Amino acid sequence: MEGKNEQRAGLLYGIGAYGMWGLVPLFWPLLKPSGAIEILAHRMVWSLGVVAVALLVVRRWAWIGELVRDRRKLGLISVAAATITVNWGLYIWAVNNGHVVEASLGYFINPLVTIAMGVLLLGERLRPVQWAAVTTGLVAVLVLAIGYGKPPWVSLVLAFSFATYGLAKKKVNMGGLESLAAETAVLFVPALGFLLWLAATGESTFTTGGAGHGFLLAATGIVTAVPLICFGAAAVRVPLSTLGLLQYLAPVFQFGLGVLYFNESMPPERWAGFALVWLALSLLTWDALRTARHNRALALKLLATAAAAPAPTAPDPASTALDPTPTTPGPTLTAPNPAPALPGPADTTQDPAQQKVT
Repeated sequence: MEGKNEQRAGLLYGIGAYGMWGLVPLFWPLLKPSGAIEILAHRMVWSLGVVAVALLVVRRWAWIGELVRDRRKLGLISVAAATITVNWGLYIWAVNNGHVVEASLGYFINPLVTIAMGVLLLGERLRPVQWAAVTTGLVAVLVLAIGYGKPPWVSLVLAFSFATYGLAKKKVNMGGLESLAAETAVLFVPALGFLLWLAATGESTFTTGGAGHGFLLAATGIVTAVPLICFGAAAVRVPLSTLGLLQYLAPVFQFGLGVLYFNESMPPERWAGFALVWLALSLLTWDALRTARHNRALALKLLATAAAAPAPTAPDPASTALDPTPTTPGPTLTAPNPAPALPGPADTTQDPAQQKVT
């Protein structure tokens, strides 16, 4: 029962995280007349403050010394910080300039871009269904390029920047809070310097926009950190396959807001392009679920085989001692050891925990 409650809580955390990421387009227009770069700078500065408080509460500081001593991780954190800067800044600009639907497309095609990068950069091999999904995604981008009259640059830059960010995060292998703290720490000085420059030149909206506007700019730290905390709580409670399905909630909400709330146009060719993207994602999801089910069945089979293996029997103590008076000084005669048993399932079956299931 406790395990079910944990999974139910994890599911709610996951829905909350991706739901907030999906509804965040409603927040950025509230920050006008601030420009996208000013909003981005405030997001970096205030996010570090919020995450620092969260780390103080959970008392997780040991990773800082390890990170400072590891130049490779520092380099990867810098790459992650640079790519998330591009991603955040472009996304804020897109939402506040009437490109919410195009921005949602970037997060729809992000899984396809991630797979393509795995093949090109990491030499990963794809299953046939994955190839079909990636090919369908490429066709969708071509259809949308024809519909827009140009490539969907906002979507492509968002997808590739976030995929690169994910690749760097995978190599760093740090927790969500720790990673965000490190990335915003890298960005803190230039972001704060930019805000101070705006204030010195009289172009800052933080103080001139009123107390309410200043509060909303400061709230960008909460808007950034809270979904991430919920995501971290979900990641340790629900299977990865469940998180993989939940990730589509964010672009679905963004797309719905773009069409229904922001009233962005959707001509037929754009619908056709999105339909192809959704087909590609359906293929990808079906293949992932089928593979996970196959791997789970194989792991259970290996466990059953290991459990059915005969346990080794210890020799009978009564048959080993031939001398009825072991207290008498002198050598004790023992029966020869039994012949070793023939290899059985327990000898040939690999431990399921160590076996790489593909």
